[in-house]
Amino acid sequence: MTAKSVIVACAGAVAVGLALPASANAAPVTIIPGLPPIDIPGVAAPSKPKPKPKPKPQPAPETDNGVTVPAMPAVSSSTGWVALADDASHTIFWWKDGEYNRSMPISMGTNQHPTPNGTYHTKEKHREMYMDSSTYGVPIDSPEGYRTYVEYAVRMDWGGIFIHGAPWSVAQQGVSNASHGCININLTNAKWVFDTIPRGTPIVVRGTIGGGNWRTPRD
Repeated sequence: MTAKSVIVACAGAVAVGLALPASANAAPVTIIPGLPPIDIPGVAAPSKPKPKPKPKPQPAPETDNGVTVPAMPAVSSSTGWVALADDASHTIFWWKDGEYNRSMPISMGTNQHPTPNGTYHTKEKHREMYMDSSTYGVPIDSPEGYRTYVEYAVRMDWGGIFIHGAPWSVAQQGVSNASHGCININLTNAKWVFDTIPRGTPIVVRGTIGGGNWRTPRD
């Protein structure tokens, strides 16, 4: 066989191969880019791509007891709980696993004894304790002095800031600041915090005029 006849034979074999389906059960499908698939009897049409879902509209800001709920602070939490004590609204907000949980009216430190801004983490808990101004140099009998019995006290830092029950400041809670630096809440809310919030939970304090750290417990 000559070289010319070999080329012709190979070309013929290729033509035959292109004319036949790859297997006995396969059916030829013609797809032209830019055009819709051609329907062929007995052959399932290619599946159409599913439309992308439209983004859901963002919900309007929530309110709780007439107070607008802010965005959850972007802080990490080993307990799943995150809190924000907001001075502008005199409210503390709580989230669990990214979901809003509740709010509570609060009273933080006055301008003379402001609660420092920053991120705190809950530490030890005291069912009952006394807070004594003499421990940081202010005599009990002075105008700024006190020795106060408190319940459901949860330490926020080792400098002396607590969130605790303060029945004497309920009228100020949600309205104004009246403490010596701690976060005052009513006894019902204080018991909930004491019973529910684990050690290591971040509490962000925002919007006060405070700076620095306390060194001893204050009410």
